[in-house]
Amino acid sequence: MATAIPLDRQEAATAGATPARVLIVDDSAVARAVVERILTATDRYAVVASVSTAAAALDVLARAKVDVILLDVQMPGTDGLTALPDLIVAGAGATVLVVSGQAGEGAATTVQALALGAADTVFKPASGARLGQFAAILIDKLDRLAGATPSRMPSPPAPARPAPPPRIATGAGSDEFDIVAIGASTGGIHALSAFLAEIPASFRLPILITQHLPTAFMPYFAAQLALIGKRPCEVATDRLRLRPGRIVVAPGDAHMRIVALADGSAAIRLTAEPVASGCTPSVDPMFASLAAVFGPRLLAVVLSGMGRDGSDGARRVHEAGGCVVVQDQASSVIWGMPGAVVDGGSADAVLPPAAIGRIAAARRRP
Repeated sequence: MATAIPLDRQEAATAGATPARVLIVDDSAVARAVVERILTATDRYAVVASVSTAAAALDVLARAKVDVILLDVQMPGTDGLTALPDLIVAGAGATVLVVSGQAGEGAATTVQALALGAADTVFKPASGARLGQFAAILIDKLDRLAGATPSRMPSPPAPARPAPPPRIATGAGSDEFDIVAIGASTGGIHALSAFLAEIPASFRLPILITQHLPTAFMPYFAAQLALIGKRPCEVATDRLRLRPGRIVVAPGDAHMRIVALADGSAAIRLTAEPVASGCTPSVDPMFASLAAVFGPRLLAVVLSGMGRDGSDGARRVHEAGGCVVVQDQASSVIWGMPGAVVDGGSADAVLPPAAIGRIAAARRRP
């Protein structure tokens, strides 16, 4: 039975910023009550509605705007993971945080939720167990995510003019590339799936990916990308050589830098120095080092994510003559990273992930 919360509840903010509007979706009345008490104990969150099914959640989203959806997985009727894509669309920019007893660190449910577009997950303990720790983790993750939802963020400034046209090739075949590098964060796993679905099994170029995820998720993430990408995928290790037809993902606790070897090949060096974006792993070192090694024969891709990570590296790729393609705003969960590249004037094209995948498969500039 859905427990409707008066929609004017969101207007009961204390002095300061308007509270983020939250929709709770959980079949347990006890769990909904606990989460609501945790949220209302702060002045930063207002519960718009608390419902027990995905269908009821879609009904709420049809008549109310929310910033965050807290979503359980096991529910009667449509389960949370099945409903997740529809909730993302109906939420029109709302951030989805999966809160479930199945969403432990590295669990298959966690990885699947992230792949389907959830911004993050929180493990929900059994009733009464570790409630204080759960409350602290939930509020910490909400504090990190709620202020970055598109409905609460100022839109990135539109470029003064359209993205520059492709540069004219200077010689036969010079508009092709030999390696693909991808940077992504929030919403990026779903975009990566759409990108890789367009890459044929015969594609032989190395693909390097820096995705903002905790270290424990990386082996599961790599296994999932191997299935989607129809090719081997591994988590980067220090001094790993780049090989044709493989995907390599940055570990969660280090940046990937690429160095040229004396025999004409290239290898990965892992580093952990602080970077301007504050991210580890960071897209910027990967892009910058690839630009130095591959120059105009690099395709750099920036997918959905909050912040500016990748914008400095994209500028280095652009200056080296490489090609930079970013995800369009309409298909991005958060257009922070792609928008920063566009705003910096480094984007050669702005496209949905599937279209970017087709460009990569063709090995030609857009």
